[in-house]
Amino acid sequence: MIGRVAFAAGLRRLADLCAPSRAVQCDPASSPSASFLAGNRVVFNIKGNKYRVVVAVKYDFFAVYVRFIGTHAEYDKIDAATI
Repeated sequence: MIGRVAFAAGLRRLADLCAPSRAVQCDPASSPSASFLAGNRVVFNIKGNKYRVVVAVKYDFFAVYVRFIGTHAEYDKIDAATI
């Protein structure tokens, strides 16, 4: 199970990355622990890439929807662009 501290740190990074002020300037190069996918999906690597969190970002509503939380092995079994 993912540690609370690691998960909280990941969520803080997510909040920083997807803040309304960054909606226009969201730059994948500025966040090496996140991968930006099609369909406004972002995959966060947590705890040294052991865990993954997939979110859908709705910039027009300033909302982030958590679509998946799991291990790297579980992530390999899903399609992050459509989950």
